[in-house]
Amino acid sequence: MMKQALLGEFLHEAESTRKLLQAIPDNALDWKPSEKNWTTAQLASHIAEVYNWYEVTFNQDVFDMGSYQYDKGDIAKAENIVAKFEENVLNAQKAIENSDEATYMNLWKMQAGGNEIFPPMPKIQVIRGFLYNHLYHHRGELIVYLRATGNNVPGLYGPTADDKF
Repeated sequence: MMKQALLGEFLHEAESTRKLLQAIPDNALDWKPSEKNWTTAQLASHIAEVYNWYEVTFNQDVFDMGSYQYDKGDIAKAENIVAKFEENVLNAQKAIENSDEATYMNLWKMQAGGNEIFPPMPKIQVIRGFLYNHLYHHRGELIVYLRATGNNVPGLYGPTADDKF
């Protein structure tokens, strides 16, 4: 039952993420709100990359960020970021579908070079927080980026001010 609930939410929210990434025009990719922030392209790339973390999170009890190879791909065009998302989201869906619910309460941790980044916690908590909620957080940021650059925002949970009725 937990797997089906996770998969249902995943599929619904992946469609929302797709709509949001597809709304990014190339002329907004270099914009960032401050020197401390990522550019739109970097933020969108990170959103696409989070889907690449599903397999290791669902299927291993330790995620070693020290050995993880981040592949943002070519972020010079929005369509490239969407393509990377599509590749990663398919792999993420397979990871959920092939996961074993019996492992959802296993303790999971993140480390880098032997240093603990996330303390051990039940894998289901990591799935909800590190994977799902993490994406929702960054999607909210991306919506602000789109608004700040004068671009339309697609409705994710209903219509936005850009929708005409």
